Amino acid sequence: MTTTPDDLAATIASVEAQEHELVLASFTHDDAWRLGCLLVELAAERDLAVTIDVRKGTQQVFHAAREGTTPDNDTWVERKVRVVQRFGASSYLVGLRARAKGTTFTEQHQLPLQEYAAHGGAFPVRVEGAGPVGVVTVSGLPQAEDHALVVEALRTFRG
Repeated sequence: MTTTPDDLAATIASVEAQEHELVLASFTHDDAWRLGCLLVELAAERDLAVTIDVRKGTQQVFHAAREGTTPDNDTWVERKVRVVQRFGASSYLVGLRARAKGTTFTEQHQLPLQEYAAHGGAFPVRVEGAGPVGVVTVSGLPQAEDHALVVEALRTFRG
C-alpha cells in the first residue's frame, strides 16, 4: 500500500495531537505498574502476542512478554525506547517525520540500526509542567498497531 504525502502529513498531525493530548497529572512507580497491567489486560482480551514495557525515567518499572513473543521483541523495545529518550517524541512520530522528508530515520540521523528503531510502539509519558518522565512501549504488532494500543491504554489510564 502506497502512502501519499497528504496521508503521511495527516498521520503526523494525528500523532502530534495524541502526544499533546496524552499528558498526565502525575506519574509514579505505581502508575507505571497500573499502566503496564492495563496494557496486558487489553492484549489478553484480544489474544495479542506483545511485549509491554513501562519506564519511569530510565528505570524499567514494568515488563511483560505474552505467549508468542520472543527475545527479539525485547530488543525492539530497547531500540524504540532509545528513540523516545533521545528525541523526546514517540518512536512512530520520529520515523514518520523522516519519511516525510523523503529519507529514513537511519539515513537522517546516522545512528546504529542495532540500537535505535524509529518504528511505532514507544510513546513518551509526559507530566504537566515536567515534560517527558518515562516511556511506555509495545512490541509485536505492525508498528501502527503497536502505537495505537499504547495510545488506547494511555487514554483509558488518563480517564
